[in-house]
Amino acid sequence: MNSLKVLEEVDQALFPIFSAIDTQVKQNLKKVLHAFRDERVGTHHFAGVNGYGHGDLGRETLDRVFARVMGAEAALVRVQLVSGTHAIASALYGILRPGDEMLSVSGAPYDTLEEVIGLRGEGQGSLAEFGIKYRQLDLTSQGTIDWAALTTALRENTRLILIQRSCGYSWRPSLSLEDIAKIIKIVKSQNPDVVCFVDNCYGEFVSDREPTAVGADLIAGSLIKNPGGTIAPTGGYLAGKAQWVEKAACRLTAPGIGSSGGSSLDQNRLLYQGLFLAPQMVGEAIKGTHLLAYVFDRLGYPVNPAPFAPRRDIIQGIQLGSPEKLIAFCRAIQQHSPIESYLDPIPAAMPGYESELVMAGGTFVDGSTSEFSADGPLREPYIAFCQGGTHWTHIAIALEAAIEAIS
Repeated sequence: MNSLKVLEEVDQALFPIFSAIDTQVKQNLKKVLHAFRDERVGTHHFAGVNGYGHGDLGRETLDRVFARVMGAEAALVRVQLVSGTHAIASALYGILRPGDEMLSVSGAPYDTLEEVIGLRGEGQGSLAEFGIKYRQLDLTSQGTIDWAALTTALRENTRLILIQRSCGYSWRPSLSLEDIAKIIKIVKSQNPDVVCFVDNCYGEFVSDREPTAVGADLIAGSLIKNPGGTIAPTGGYLAGKAQWVEKAACRLTAPGIGSSGGSSLDQNRLLYQGLFLAPQMVGEAIKGTHLLAYVFDRLGYPVNPAPFAPRRDIIQGIQLGSPEKLIAFCRAIQQHSPIESYLDPIPAAMPGYESELVMAGGTFVDGSTSEFSADGPLREPYIAFCQGGTHWTHIAIALEAAIEAIS
């Protein structure tokens, strides 16, 4: 199929989907606006404090705003959380104790959690080194939850189940809220005291609700992904039941300090504004996933998710089939990025990842995947994972170059 002809088809083919996305953005923005209004957010909340962070009014109010938006009892929003992995690790170390078991019900976890759990590496204080057991339910051959196995999966020492909402670096469907609700119902029917924890990275604002609205005890994510609206400079969050949020806070800081510490260092305005922008930015990123899926599907490449499938995160996988095409694809994306377009992505080792990665990330915030980026591990079947995008037209421009680069 001629690539120019495919690009000419795009606007007409995707217009109904784009219109529905705009409706979703409006619903989520209303939710954010209500939270800002209910917490009486004003310019005085932008002022930050330093030092211990005691009495940081802006930070404390932002925690409550986030909790309202996420439909949770409490939230912890901190620039001291350096990534989504850090937020997740804080939750795991806060809740789990020696002898407990963590059960991943969505197959293998994202690469960066492997050393946290103790599946790779040693001597750095992994969960395994503290005597915390790990087990996982592998996905079915179709890449879906093994529902039959889940019904009898819990053991006496199972303390927490990990649900990874997004597909990560795997070729599986990301989980819908309906999937997450079903998982939690099955788990709680076996033991209502087991903590249901959701890695919510890449999933915020994709739906009109978050996993906390369907029974999740705790969720975590990064502020340089969806909820930071592309302008949060760093940070992460946790939201859910107050007792679990506080336990995670005590691991981030220290027992006795918990959520009362951690100064905002004059970043509050960007965090508030980023949250306000987040529904719109997520909407643009979702449009970009449909655009990428439609074009590459028409060109004959396997894509995940499919062009017209409902979106469950902001990741679009494209199976390119060779290391040369993966590198060329990322190179084209980098060349059409606003920052450091002159750099040439080359495969390299990355902290926390097992395989070498090639990454295109010409973003204003280093490592931000709410801005348009693409990356992939150098392993078969050589999948490019595209994330984010501040406006779908930028993605369209980069897409034209990427098609030419791999032709």
